[in-house]
Amino acid sequence: MSTIADSRTALRICPLCEATCGLTLTIEGTRVTSARGDRDDVFSQGFICPKGASFGAADGDPDRLRTPLVRKDGELREATWEEAFDAVAAGLRPVVERYGPHAVGAVLGNPNVHTMAGALYPTVLLGGLCTHSLFTASTLDQMPKHVSSGLLYGDANAIPVPDLDRTDHLLLIGANPLESNGSLCTAPDFPGKLKALKARGGTLTVIDPRRTRTAKLADRHVAIRPGTDALLLAAMAYVLFEEELTDLGELAELVRGTDELREAVRDFTPEAAAEACDVDAGTIRALARELAAAPTAAVYGRIGSCTVPHGTLASWLVDILNILTGNLDRPGGALFPQAATDRTPRPAGPGHGFALGRWHSRVSRHPEAKGELPMAALAEEIDTATAEGEPIRALVVIAANPVLSAPDGDRLDKALGSLDFMVSVDPYLNETSRHAHVVLPPPPPSQSPHHDFAFNTLAVRNQVRYTPAAVPLEPGRMAETEILARLVLAATGMHGADPSAVDDLVIGQTLGKAVKEPHSPAHGRDPRELAAQLTGETGPERRLDMMLRLGPYGDGFGVRPEGLTLEKLLDQPHGIDLGPLQSRLPQPLKTRSGLVELLPQPLADDLPRLRDALRRRPEGLVLVGRRHLRSNNSWMHNIPALTGGTNRCTLHIHPDDADRLGVTDGAPVRVKGAGGEVVAPAEVTDAVRRGVVSLPHGWGHDRPGTRTTHAAENPGVNVNQLLDGSLLDPLSGTAVLNGVPIDIAPTGTTP
Repeated sequence: MSTIADSRTALRICPLCEATCGLTLTIEGTRVTSARGDRDDVFSQGFICPKGASFGAADGDPDRLRTPLVRKDGELREATWEEAFDAVAAGLRPVVERYGPHAVGAVLGNPNVHTMAGALYPTVLLGGLCTHSLFTASTLDQMPKHVSSGLLYGDANAIPVPDLDRTDHLLLIGANPLESNGSLCTAPDFPGKLKALKARGGTLTVIDPRRTRTAKLADRHVAIRPGTDALLLAAMAYVLFEEELTDLGELAELVRGTDELREAVRDFTPEAAAEACDVDAGTIRALARELAAAPTAAVYGRIGSCTVPHGTLASWLVDILNILTGNLDRPGGALFPQAATDRTPRPAGPGHGFALGRWHSRVSRHPEAKGELPMAALAEEIDTATAEGEPIRALVVIAANPVLSAPDGDRLDKALGSLDFMVSVDPYLNETSRHAHVVLPPPPPSQSPHHDFAFNTLAVRNQVRYTPAAVPLEPGRMAETEILARLVLAATGMHGADPSAVDDLVIGQTLGKAVKEPHSPAHGRDPRELAAQLTGETGPERRLDMMLRLGPYGDGFGVRPEGLTLEKLLDQPHGIDLGPLQSRLPQPLKTRSGLVELLPQPLADDLPRLRDALRRRPEGLVLVGRRHLRSNNSWMHNIPALTGGTNRCTLHIHPDDADRLGVTDGAPVRVKGAGGEVVAPAEVTDAVRRGVVSLPHGWGHDRPGTRTTHAAENPGVNVNQLLDGSLLDPLSGTAVLNGVPIDIAPTGTTP
């Protein structure tokens, strides 16, 4: 048993949301007993939210699986790691060999981007499987932004972020960072940054159908009709053109298509958009004028403007407004971050561009986007036979729970039960992993090292941090990086090989390419000699060292002695500040023209659908989602400290709608949508506008066969069961989760 004398502290970057705050953990023996903000962290400077403060409870959750599970005689039973990987190889390889690679699907959940393992190994797995059947949480979240960035800039990962620390005017649409801590915009203490904006005389505008905590802080809150974000943004672009408020500044020589864009938005007058958006024309004009008049400004849209019928157009128009006002790629506007592990910057010039629809889903013929098919199509790709090829017969699921996060979980639940084989990498036996034939549980986060590969590419300040594991790996545990490396080997016909072979393969391939690239600091050198210089105690650390050395701040394997290496990073446990965001165009552009393409053809082709929406005004109630500071999708509901209070699964409804429908506060209400119905307690509040109701995302922990004790005690309802999966943004394949028509009635009556 540990004693106070055993107590020590260790640093850890928080993996529980996109803010990536630095933590100081107190550890007694091998148990994390408390967490506080690391005041010396170069990025977060001591900020912490309730999730970070509950790190120890999440880390030590007794429901976390400790050993692999293998299905025998219909039941999941504890097994050794050897038995588990034997079962994976025996389950996956015959499917590939008999039915082909596309009969094996892969599902990647949001937690993958919060771990080193999730960043380093799934791409290797997908490359080895050669499957087109990839589904990720992106098509339930941010894929519209990837697609619009790909079409605008030629790179789906070139996403500009608002320069929060220097902007004079910030317009948020469909974003609630006081609850989410930010998304596609990595910013510790987002609330503090918004308050600092106002303190220096800046302006905060929030466009949201709910009066969120963020909206309450705003100078102007516009309660838009859900799902009409693109119409309002297009009308703002119209005003900028009509009133000659456009000023591209230094961007003028880097863009093409301005005249075509002006013509494309000419039908979206404020007067035409006002009725559909339920925002008066004068307000729309004021929004555009204020944006243009600000010394610096940034428009930022998130999930509320992504998970709607015109999500890609809305994401595109966010950047269009930044471009037309000259605020893209300038301090105080929206800039492209430069992460320390980014590839060696290549000279500016034309690239290969970005393409959509390189293949299609088998059943509904959905086009791929960024190599992915819509998560909403996963069930039909499993349970529906067609002449277009084999259905998915085996599934690799890594840190994903689509039964709760995707539309029509009931159908997907049944489909998963019909698979020939399924392997799930997950710390819990949850609503999805309960169907697996093999469950491979990663260790708690305290026992894993951490570096943010993805989130540093979205950070509002350039910096680099790495924290080794705070607690040694427990006996019987396997590092998550080794789990995924062994999964790669088992799935690709190399079962039994040393897992270090995966890292060695990646290092060899990466350095082999680098020495052939004229712009690389490794050009013309011997890749074997370069590999021998890498430091690190593990394969993942050696890969991190390689990426740092080859990156924009790296030492180039000795070419720039002052540059970054893993050793230098380890010497700075609180991180290394790399400075504020800088103007980077045209270097990030990879379009075939080498310019910003203001009106790419796929977007132009989708505009008639948006014009049709000008004439529509949905009758009845529409549903929107809701996020909470103490929750992250379906992750956190098994942690007692993070549930209860305001973090409850209730239906928010405006008092006028409640009176009209006979709904009373606290009473159960039946909610019916195209995909089914749920019953949830009503919470009457004027925080939602009339005609809108809101249910939170990620609940519904009431299915049998799970092992999440606390979550099952207060399961809530699965809001996504109200959806049948038929509503998608056609360009990105993203499920429409907001602005969905529904009917409600008190229980005992029919909606």
